[in-house]
Amino acid sequence: MTQKNSQTLAWQAMSRDHHLAPFSDVKQLAEKGPRIITSAKGVYLWDSEGNKILDGMAGLWCVAVGYGRDELADVAAQQMKELPYYNLFFQTAHPPALELAKAISDVAPAGMSHVFFTGSGSEGNDTVLRMVRHYWAIQGKPSKKVIIGRINGYHGSTVAGAGLGGMSGMHQQAGQIPDIVHIPQPYWFGEGGDMSEADFGVWAAEQLEKKILEVGEENVAAFIAEPIQGAGGVIIPPSTYWPKVKEILAKYDILFVADEVICGFGRTGEWFGSDYYDLKPDLMTIAKGLTSGYIPMGGVIVRDKVAKVISEGGDFNHGFTYSGHPVAAAVGLENLRILRDEKIIEQVHADTAPYLQQRLRELADHPLVGEVRGLGMLGAIELVKDKATRARYEGKGVGMICRQHCFDNGLIMRAVGDTMIIAPPLVISRAEIDELVEKARKCLDLTYQAIQQA
Repeated sequence: MTQKNSQTLAWQAMSRDHHLAPFSDVKQLAEKGPRIITSAKGVYLWDSEGNKILDGMAGLWCVAVGYGRDELADVAAQQMKELPYYNLFFQTAHPPALELAKAISDVAPAGMSHVFFTGSGSEGNDTVLRMVRHYWAIQGKPSKKVIIGRINGYHGSTVAGAGLGGMSGMHQQAGQIPDIVHIPQPYWFGEGGDMSEADFGVWAAEQLEKKILEVGEENVAAFIAEPIQGAGGVIIPPSTYWPKVKEILAKYDILFVADEVICGFGRTGEWFGSDYYDLKPDLMTIAKGLTSGYIPMGGVIVRDKVAKVISEGGDFNHGFTYSGHPVAAAVGLENLRILRDEKIIEQVHADTAPYLQQRLRELADHPLVGEVRGLGMLGAIELVKDKATRARYEGKGVGMICRQHCFDNGLIMRAVGDTMIIAPPLVISRAEIDELVEKARKCLDLTYQAIQQA
């Protein structure tokens, strides 16, 4: 093992002595020390040891236009000089937030022309919980409080966000807030059993109606779901799933919330995942790709009929110090301009996403791979012991073994259990896609060898 340089060791000591990292085993991280990322350009990162790494996860799903865009830094600097901060409370506003709200409404689905700004996707989903309950209370239906989410869905890590999500590990640590229930996820490969993919999609959708009837329509405020589950393992619903869900939603008087934090702003090759699946949400949570991760920002896009009710209900006692922060709004506005003017989403749709999906599926012949799936700039590789039965290597932590080989060989792929997932920057080129797939195959080979020798 090569000796780390003194600066890396100093930073790792700071991490050990002073920093509590998110979603980490603190003791394990202290013993090992984090990888220190020091710079980035395009789709590449460099660490403090000088290693060049292809970022197959766009940071945390967010760096849509790639690293090192001077335009975003420049507008942030200019806005800091002109108006570094002011709030949106007390009947006050500022141009960056207003202009960004208009720009978002221009690309949002028809009939969704209002935006409530937050600092993150998690705060956006806290806002959703408050807004949908307030919406029904204004209309004299205060009993409509229950929100239906999905098992293994992810809606952030605040108390409300974690509650809306369906990840049991988060619920065990933080408890669960009342009036949130969950239905099965549309994860055919992991949970479909002997059912065909089409039949399983219908079955999973029907669990929504079953839950509405169990809870009582008069008590249900909303159904929240990601068009494609991201942190849960890039779960692409069967083609039968969303049409059946839309049919069910049309029957009942409840709101539909599409969590577009990952799918939004081009990830599927459309502006939103709701565009790809022709969904008609009442509210859409946004973040990540809104600013390409250059600065924190989130929000909720609200359908006009919902905004009208909220506007008639007096004070909506909710908001954040940094709602619509002028610097973040300026960056968001410039980021949307780049996406639009450089036709990045059109390029993803017509060229690079189809090429990525074609190349990724070449990995299906690997002895460790049970399924390769993907859509747009999203992909998942299922690691299995037996392709026919989909049986896993129980207790071996194959995903984490593969992730380490990826780190060691210049590639960021994320492990969700024994599923490896990718979501590269939208600006990735065909040549960089080739590099990603070649490195992924090498890491799969190394992982397979390690398992056989264990």
